Amino acid sequence: MAGERIRSIVVVGGGTAGWMSAAALARVLGRDYAEIILIESEEIGTVGVGEATIPQINIFNRLLGLDENDFVRRTKATFKLGIEFVGWGRPGHRYFHPFGKYGIDMEGVSFHAFWERLCAEPEFADIAAFSLTALAARERKFMRPIDAGHSPLSNIAYAFHFDAGLYARYLREIAEGLGVRRIEGKIVDVVRDGESGHIASVRLESGSEVAGDLFIDCSGFRGLLIGGTLGVPYIDWSSHLPCNRALAVPCASIDDLTPFTRSTAHDAGWQWRIPLQHRIGNGHVYCSEFISDDEAAHVLMSNLDGEAMAEPRMVKFTTGHRQRFWEGNCVAVGLSSGFMEPLESTSIWMVQNGIARLLANFPDLTFADATRDRYNRLMLEESEYIRDFLVLHYYLNRGRDSPFWEYCRNMELPERLAEKIRVFEATGRCFRENDELFNDTSWFAVMVGQGLEFGRYDPVAELLSLEETRHRLAEIKRVIANSVDYMPAHRQFIADNCAAA
Repeated sequence: MAGERIRSIVVVGGGTAGWMSAAALARVLGRDYAEIILIESEEIGTVGVGEATIPQINIFNRLLGLDENDFVRRTKATFKLGIEFVGWGRPGHRYFHPFGKYGIDMEGVSFHAFWERLCAEPEFADIAAFSLTALAARERKFMRPIDAGHSPLSNIAYAFHFDAGLYARYLREIAEGLGVRRIEGKIVDVVRDGESGHIASVRLESGSEVAGDLFIDCSGFRGLLIGGTLGVPYIDWSSHLPCNRALAVPCASIDDLTPFTRSTAHDAGWQWRIPLQHRIGNGHVYCSEFISDDEAAHVLMSNLDGEAMAEPRMVKFTTGHRQRFWEGNCVAVGLSSGFMEPLESTSIWMVQNGIARLLANFPDLTFADATRDRYNRLMLEESEYIRDFLVLHYYLNRGRDSPFWEYCRNMELPERLAEKIRVFEATGRCFRENDELFNDTSWFAVMVGQGLEFGRYDPVAELLSLEETRHRLAEIKRVIANSVDYMPAHRQFIADNCAAA
């Protein structure tokens, strides 16, 4: 058995995916388990436009033992409490998808049901008033959780906005400190084993050859190993998620350092706004069948908070995934494995998830089919769950009359998503399936936020009388408001703890 251990791991490609993979593998496996080499070329750029994350990034940062204040300073980051959606339900309308929960479940019944029972009453109509993170975001407040007993301040869910290039550079330092060896070079050929078909080595432009037992493909959209060498097909999901291009541009910061990402709907797509300490990241995600590139650039540049700091940068993509994420002795991580637009900031999570699944199913030199099959099934399921959640946003638009949004309203839905919508319309209930990434609160936030109507609420909510329900909701609302009052301003928290030089 000892002779079948993986002794060498080659990560092809740098950027966020490559350095996350190298750093995590080095941290978990240690210096003596296997040699880890990362190959990247300064000539080949990285996409690097994804700067918003979800709370699961904290798990990854803790795995690496990062000091959070140092991490925030080094990446010029800000904190994120959720996403504000502007114009998605109808033009001008806003709603918030918060991290964390709404209210508190009572008598074994979801808080959502109690709110649905009273949401027609003006005092309780604003669902954001029952979410600490939604209300704090509205007030531009932030703090880390503290030990405050049963107070909402004991459990504050948050993520980050950061400069992806600086994050990759930060991870490189950590990875190299853990023993990862970086090789500068451009791969010109891939050598396969004649018997197994596995990748044996890669040849560089310099003429040198790098051999390995396990290869991690982080080469971006081109999928140099998984697609170019091993020929794993790409499954196209653009019928469900038709946007296929993004224009990205940074602009100068303004005083409003919002602790949330903003997504604003436009006629043929949407625009992101991601505030960092030193600039604001902006991008227009759109479908080229409904708008020209020049028109899309005009929309983007006309909707910036500050002066543009560069020319817009184009990224072309096709939403979808590799038919298999792991083939032979090659695991695709990041854009080489697939892509879903950054509407809910899932790109870095998919990198993190791919690494975690690999470590949980780490192979030996036999590369057992059962291990690969399990990994591929789990990664496909996660991708499908995220796809369905993204499609929900597009499908539920009701007040936009452009051809793009009409297409989205009339698209055929994946059956699992269609069922979730039917259940909510009939009962007001939302469910999380098999530990999928987005929980019932996330589904509820988007469904209610975009105006999906429900016929009735969970009848078990009537365990409490109307009078008692009103009393409890009023108390929850009061406690959350008081908690937000206690929190410092987002900008002040950064200035006091983790301001970049």
